[in-house]
Amino acid sequence: MCGRFTLFSTYETLIKRFKIEAAMDETDYKVSYNIAPSQQVLAVINDGSRNRMGYLRWGLIPSWAKDLSVGYKMINARAESLSEKRSFKHAYQKHRCLIAADAFYEWKKAKGEKRPYCIKLKSNEPFGFAGLWESWRSPEGKLVHSCTIITTDANEAVSAIHERMPVILKPEDEKVWLDPELHDTYVLDKLLTPYNTEAMAIFEVSKEVNSPKNNSPKLIG
Repeated sequence: MCGRFTLFSTYETLIKRFKIEAAMDETDYKVSYNIAPSQQVLAVINDGSRNRMGYLRWGLIPSWAKDLSVGYKMINARAESLSEKRSFKHAYQKHRCLIAADAFYEWKKAKGEKRPYCIKLKSNEPFGFAGLWESWRSPEGKLVHSCTIITTDANEAVSAIHERMPVILKPEDEKVWLDPELHDTYVLDKLLTPYNTEAMAIFEVSKEVNSPKNNSPKLIG
């Protein structure tokens, strides 16, 4: 699964990396070394002509949900069942996004305790998780835009820590993933694979990351 990640690249780096043509105000961008569920995460969506960047609530809330609490159970979506689950089927065909990150955390069980590890690209470049998004209106009329991160089987490197990992899309596949006119799940399914093991770096980090209240560069060394 993916329950915590980071984003600390500069605003300018993200604009260039994700080919953003419609961006939010730079002053609204906030770096974070410990992003947790229900928080706002930076996402990229294509509106049919350009890539847009903005914030979504982490934890998908389907349009038919009675209240937003369902989002706490939907921070991740398994790649293998996206076309089957009512919660994700519509978004998989029509509401796909990238969720920007620099690294993610995973915990390994060892000697009766869980030890946190940071997983990132050796290149130190930001990347995009494959994500889905939805819009939900509360009974009071408030509109909430939310998202989930898609997971798949762990690659060889990550499997030493956990059996699942978030789908990190290859840069060359991001345009296809974001294409709002593409509804063929057979094509989309082929993009949801474990990232190249050789391109990833993994190292143990401070247990301070266990609490989302802790948020500083020292969490990753």
